[in-house]
Amino acid sequence: MSRDAVKTLFHPFAAQMLDVPGQGERVLFLGAEAGAPRLEGFDATITAVQNLRPLYRALHAQGVEVTPEISGEDYDVALLIGGKHRGENENRLAEALIRVKAGGLIVAAGSKEDGIVTLRKTLSKLGIEAESTPKYHGVAIWFRRPDDVSAAVSKLQQGAATIDGRFTAMPGMFSHDRVDGGSELLASRLPTDFDGNAADFGAGWGYLSVMLAEKSARTARIDLFEADWNALELAKTNMLENCPRLTARFFWQDLVAEPPKEKYDLIIMNPPFHANGQASEPALGQAMIKTAATALRSGGKLLMVANRGMPYETILSTEFRSSQEVCRNSRFKVLSAQK
Repeated sequence: MSRDAVKTLFHPFAAQMLDVPGQGERVLFLGAEAGAPRLEGFDATITAVQNLRPLYRALHAQGVEVTPEISGEDYDVALLIGGKHRGENENRLAEALIRVKAGGLIVAAGSKEDGIVTLRKTLSKLGIEAESTPKYHGVAIWFRRPDDVSAAVSKLQQGAATIDGRFTAMPGMFSHDRVDGGSELLASRLPTDFDGNAADFGAGWGYLSVMLAEKSARTARIDLFEADWNALELAKTNMLENCPRLTARFFWQDLVAEPPKEKYDLIIMNPPFHANGQASEPALGQAMIKTAATALRSGGKLLMVANRGMPYETILSTEFRSSQEVCRNSRFKVLSAQK
């Protein structure tokens, strides 16, 4: 995702292809991002929805009314930015159809990589023809909400996936339909005798926290930190269903900008290794390693997994008293470091 997508989204209004929503009208902005242009006459009340903490914080810093959860109905307009996951895009479109009043305007935008072309084809298959315009390396599409959207919503909505018969995840989340291979490798190396307070950095829907709790039954507490509000909500469900007696706390935080306030005996993590679905970006994982170093007690331990090619060894040796590679397979490596 990029600001180009935001500019593409607002281009039909800026180019006077569409009338700007005026005072007294209500706009629902799904997948909202900062950087929207200021358009004369665009005086509608905007409710921005953004579940990813870094993008939420950027919107909040601009004074935008933003929330991680979708609510409300009878909106006059819905705006949505496409993402990398088709299921998530279709769920957002279904929400727009549900929450916009009949005859209301729905505008979506993104690049080809964001699936906007696929989304337009999906609309056509549903009998909804959209107009479009290319701009800023992306495409904006728009249409009026039909009176009856029940069939379209039914076909668009992507339900939760059940993984290994006991975990629940949704499209758009990391590894939403299976256990990630890196997390599986790390789980195989989790301690069996841990009895302190642990943190799971980038906990996703909770797999590694459940694995730690099951391997080390005397774990005192696990704090789950996750930047995706939706994933964290399902982590609560998965922890309760799989580890009902464990003390667990949940924090919606951007660990790069919002470090934990407590110290831990153990931190486990499978850090993100790319930015916005693009090429590998080691800086994200490196920043999380620095945060982990500051959040561990003296003698505390970091256990993490990474793609084999990610260059984390240097920063581990800089930030920790000792570090080593625990194991590797054809794709991943498990690294350990002690404060």
